[in-house]
Amino acid sequence: MTYKLVCALAALFLATSVCLAADKPAPNDNLITDQVRIKLAADPDVKGGALEVTTAQGVVTITGDVENDHAKGKATKLAKKVKGVKEVVNKINVKEKPGAR
Repeated sequence: MTYKLVCALAALFLATSVCLAADKPAPNDNLITDQVRIKLAADPDVKGGALEVTTAQGVVTITGDVENDHAKGKATKLAKKVKGVKEVVNKINVKEKPGAR
């Protein structure tokens, strides 16, 4: 009798857990965009305050200019760490230094 009760309670707990996990909404695009902007702006290498960030169905697109290739790559890495990001499209341009050819 006790064994059946424990099994029934375990099954009920498992079913409840699955239902609650399924009801948890995925982050929306606006929230993802805000979180990516915060990460980029706070990073000392990227200095992302001037970068544009858009999100559509979890796909983040970053545009704008940065100082070097390291900052461009780091922007992608930072964006990928945000919950809900499925893909990052990096359209960032690296500024040409004055006098460089």
